[in-house]
Amino acid sequence: QVQLVEYGGGLVQTGGSLRLSCAASGSIFSIDGMAWYRQALGKQRELVADISSGGTTTYADSVKGRFTISRDNAKNTVYLQMNSLKPEDTAAYYCWMSIEAVPTGIFRGVWGQGTQVTVSS
Repeated sequence: QVQLVEYGGGLVQTGGSLRLSCAASGSIFSIDGMAWYRQALGKQRELVADISSGGTTTYADSVKGRFTISRDNAKNTVYLQMNSLKPEDTAAYYCWMSIEAVPTGIFRGVWGQGTQVTVSS
């Protein structure tokens, strides 16, 4: 079994910063892509940022220049540094990883449980 545990959510004022972390544990042989998604109340889950195994990153237009995704492969961890936060960034944030549990070449997407980020105006 593989589990993703997220840390770092909370309440912050407009313009503030937060850093989210997501660590994978359990049966892990290798990890390919990692990503952060978010879901605001009444809205669909959307991709915020992703990072490939080689370190290539992509961002949603709404967070470009403010958020930075990074990964520590030795720790099986992905991070999301969020700066210049806005009220519209308020959402539950979920991490996602593509994980190969045993060396079979088969990867499975795994989700974290979500962490709430609330930005007050």
